[in-house]
Amino acid sequence: MLAIIVTSHGEFARGILQSAEMIFGKTAKVMAVTLAADESVEDLANHYQAAIDDMQPVTELLFLVDLWGGSPFNAASRVVAQHPDRYGLVAGLNLPMLIEALSIQSQTLAEVIPHLERAAQGGIRHLDLHTDTGDDDLL
Repeated sequence: MLAIIVTSHGEFARGILQSAEMIFGKTAKVMAVTLAADESVEDLANHYQAAIDDMQPVTELLFLVDLWGGSPFNAASRVVAQHPDRYGLVAGLNLPMLIEALSIQSQTLAEVIPHLERAAQGGIRHLDLHTDTGDDDLL
């Protein structure tokens, strides 16, 4: 089973994981790891290692991070660089992406990553009532 670390600046990771669990239910080997304002990238790397230790055994691990290039991304990319064949990282965390990740957690990292990129993009839509897209049926 794919282990997942949901990570962010501040409490976003905990909140989005809580929301996903309300919809999908709790799953094993999923943890939220957050970066507090007074913490360093090194502190965050230590939090990641503690989470990985808590989820053992971990054969494959996916980091879902809030922002490309931010501190959670930078710390996670260092961990992934140590195990590039078994660990992966996807930035741009949103709720559709996380729910999809939970639903396909039994698949391999190589299958999950491209699927999540599509799911996250598909979750970005706007309600257009000026064009007949069928979205007005939701009202």
